[in-house]
Amino acid sequence: MVSLTAFILTGVPIVLQAQRSKVQNQPKYDKQKIHFGFLLGINVTDFYIKRSGNFNLSDSLYSVEPAKQTGFNLGIVSNLHLGNHFDLRFLPELSFAQRNLEYSLYINGVAAKKVVKKVESTFLNFPLELKFKSQRINNYRLYVVAGGKFGIDMVSQAKVENKDKEFVKLKRNDFGYTIGAGVDCHMELFKFAIELKMYQGLNNMLVKDPSVYSRTIDKLNSKIFMVSFTFE
Repeated sequence: MVSLTAFILTGVPIVLQAQRSKVQNQPKYDKQKIHFGFLLGINVTDFYIKRSGNFNLSDSLYSVEPAKQTGFNLGIVSNLHLGNHFDLRFLPELSFAQRNLEYSLYINGVAAKKVVKKVESTFLNFPLELKFKSQRINNYRLYVVAGGKFGIDMVSQAKVENKDKEFVKLKRNDFGYTIGAGVDCHMELFKFAIELKMYQGLNNMLVKDPSVYSRTIDKLNSKIFMVSFTFE
C-alpha cells in the first residue's frame, strides 16, 4: 500500500504540469462506450509462506524462505465505460512467472547445505476490475483500480509423480484480489497508461506431498507486483 501511495504522489506533478496545456487530445475518447487495447507488463512474483512448524526431520533442521523473481505479462484490454468516473475492465493476460524456495539444512547446529527449488508458472489470467478515474485535466487522469482475478497455471505439475527428483507442486488454479493505481496519458492517436498493481492470492497453492520440501510447508499463497504499460 505504501508503494501505491508513492506512485500516486509521483503522478500528481504530472497532472499539475498538464494544467499549463490548453489543447486536449481526443476530447471525445472517454465518451466511447467500449474500447480495446493491449498491455505489456513486468511482474515480480513472490510467495506468502506459512511453515508447518515442524522442521525437525531426522537429525536435521530445515528452514525455508521464498525468493521473488521477475517475469513479464502480455494481455488484452477490454474497457466498458460506466460513467464519468467509472469503467469496468476485463484484461485477459498471459503471465510468465517464477518463484524460488530456498531451503537451509542444519546438522548439529551447523549450516550444511542450501537447496533452491525453482517454481515456474505460465498463467492464463482473467482479471475483472473496477476503475475509478479522477477528473481529466487536459490530457491526464489519475485513477485507482480494484477487482478480482482467476488464473490457470498451464504448466502445473500438480499430478506429476516425483520419480526422478523432488520438487514442490502447485495447484493448477489460483484466485485472489487486485488493487492498483495509475495515470492515463491521452496522446494524439491513442491513450497510454502506466499502472502499478498488487495481486494477493487467496487460494493455498501447495499440493500436499510426502517430499521433504513440501511437508515443511503448510500454506503457499501467491503475491505479485506488476508494472504495466497499456495502449488503448
